[in-house]
Amino acid sequence: MTKKLTLPLVVVAGVFSLSGCQIMPTFIKPTAPVPDSYPASDSSSAKPIADTGWNDFFQNPDLREAISAALKNNRDLKTAVLQIEEARALYGIQRADQLPTINATGGVNTSRQLLAGTMRESTAYQASIGLTAFELDFFGRVKNLSSAALSQYLATEEARRAIQISLVGEVAKAWLIERALAEQITLAERTLKGRESSRDLVRKRLDAGITNAMEFQQSETLVYSAKVVLLGLRRQHAIAVNALTLLTGSNVKLPTQTATLSTQVITADISAGLPSDLLERRPDIRAAEQRLRATQANIAVARAAFFPRISLTTGYGLASNDLGGLFESGSRTWSFLPQITLPIFDNGRNKASLNLAEIRSNMAITDYEKTIQVAFREVADALSARATLTEEIEAQTAFRNAQAERLTLARARYENGISSYLDLLDAERELFTAEQALVQSQLLRLTNAVDLYRSLGGGFSEPEKQ
Repeated sequence: MTKKLTLPLVVVAGVFSLSGCQIMPTFIKPTAPVPDSYPASDSSSAKPIADTGWNDFFQNPDLREAISAALKNNRDLKTAVLQIEEARALYGIQRADQLPTINATGGVNTSRQLLAGTMRESTAYQASIGLTAFELDFFGRVKNLSSAALSQYLATEEARRAIQISLVGEVAKAWLIERALAEQITLAERTLKGRESSRDLVRKRLDAGITNAMEFQQSETLVYSAKVVLLGLRRQHAIAVNALTLLTGSNVKLPTQTATLSTQVITADISAGLPSDLLERRPDIRAAEQRLRATQANIAVARAAFFPRISLTTGYGLASNDLGGLFESGSRTWSFLPQITLPIFDNGRNKASLNLAEIRSNMAITDYEKTIQVAFREVADALSARATLTEEIEAQTAFRNAQAERLTLARARYENGISSYLDLLDAERELFTAEQALVQSQLLRLTNAVDLYRSLGGGFSEPEKQ
């Protein structure tokens, strides 16, 4: 009796050892469809961007506080975290299918039969432990399903990192835009005040008969023009604050008016490295790679459908017609029910499933290559802009200083009656335009540094991880 009972256990052990012989696809990473170097030269000797956390890259405490609030409260990032939990749960389900599920069961079966006019009643008690319909994964179907689920889980994790990097960059740019608009508002208010003073001076000259009504109307026009610009800037500033509030998920503590763009410290000496480095730095590229791995694992799943599927149901327990004798000697029982399913005719379903898996894999390859190309372009664009922005700011600063000197001379000449009021108006307009343009250039330089930092994969490391 003992030898008969141990027979199914030996068979099960042998089957489990054979189930380890599985066919796994060999992942082949496509060649990156980009040049080996960026168009713009990169002579920076700074440390790689992957080693620079956002708390080191951004020096302003108020900006750091805004980024911290966004990482804590932003709803898009919270959604990404929940998607990771969903993918992790799905992977856990698929992984559990690789191992047998062992269940303990117990029951009683009572039946009545009418035989030769006599009602007979029988009762049977049983208790057993075993596994039900466990698939023996000879051809890797279950294993590859688990691999595909794991790749999808890793892809969602990388997607969360990509969202965080993008969020850090967007918060920084929104914060800089708010600072630029605040600085432009300060310039517009100062300009409006200066033009109102000039108008008052012209009115006095008009009352004294020194000038004419045309000059007064010209000065009045400049005042209203400055008011229009100021009101527009205030509207844009309110919208920028709302955008920053949405990104951070909370009311943002705005810096003082003295925190101009020229005082912001943002690391600009960033080493871009080589395009091949993007494959490791950019989480969106790594996510695309994981999705590609999942589609290739699904191809193996579709191929396994052409082969037989073997499942096993077995159990070992006790049975007796009397509850009291259920655990006595001689009440043991066992069952061993292997089952094989061999596909013969499926109207082309398996073939179509394989074609679909291969098409999706080709789509994933295209998505992977496009993701690399987009990343390459973002870095190349940022490097190209960085090459001229510093010189552009220097030129714009010199132009602003020249316009300020011109206004000083124009005002002195007008007050001495040497030149017309039109020259003074032109000088005031040109100076205001130059000041606004300088702020825009400074904003462009700072946002370019943020774009380069983000496009190179920076912005994921958090303060507590440094």
